[in-house]
Amino acid sequence: MLYMVIERFKPGAAPEIYRRFRKEGRHLVEGLEYVASWVDVDFATCWQIMKTDDRALLEAWCAAGRELVDFEIVPVRTSADAAAVMATRHL
Repeated sequence: MLYMVIERFKPGAAPEIYRRFRKEGRHLVEGLEYVASWVDVDFATCWQIMKTDDRALLEAWCAAGRELVDFEIVPVRTSADAAAVMATRHL
């Protein structure tokens, strides 16, 4: 399953977030896959697509960074998958 992880950086946390990333990487565990991400120009919000069949892995991954980031996790599907689902419904 795909998840959109919305990370809202705490004030002044961006330098430490990137310092940790350079030094330690993403801290992914087996079963949790990074797909892609985007960061706003003010380094206040990051949107990440993550993939896992075990949401608990994603929750644990987020818990490790809560001192720097507030997380929101939203289950999502690709637009192609959404179109396929809607094609089976009588609209």
